[in-house]
Amino acid sequence: MAALDFFSFRANLISGMKDAKINNDDMGEVRVEVKLTNLFDWERAEDGKLKPSRVRTVTASALVDTSAVRCVLPPHVVRRLGLKPRRKRLVEYADGRKEEVGVVSGVIFEILTRDAEEDAYVLGDEILIGQTVLEVMDLLMDSRRGCVVPNPAHPDQPVNKLK
Repeated sequence: MAALDFFSFRANLISGMKDAKINNDDMGEVRVEVKLTNLFDWERAEDGKLKPSRVRTVTASALVDTSAVRCVLPPHVVRRLGLKPRRKRLVEYADGRKEEVGVVSGVIFEILTRDAEEDAYVLGDEILIGQTVLEVMDLLMDSRRGCVVPNPAHPDQPVNKLK
């Protein structure tokens, strides 16, 4: 008997909910459309110091990686957003290798009309969505259906628990 996927079970409780755009060309791979925005540009536009049309954004397909805690942006995406790494952090890959990589601040991630401001590691060649962004946005990965859905307990807006 297969183990119960708690996230799939909860996500399947709701019907008719609009799911994130997905691409399941590779079995088990869940991708979502994400809009990335330069937070500093956005703040300047809000203050009237930058035309809204000049706010740097990137919309792309991203791999949802629930084994990653933080998000990852490739260097070419960071450049398009006009951001620069502020510091370095040690990361550990799935194969046990460790490497010091750059970290950028000031990225707004938007998925399914929900958003979160998040730092991101700079490496690789594709955008990865990690656990912290999913948690802040109150999104769940439905691995059975191959998509990301809002938490059924909070379908209209994200709700974060505090202690």
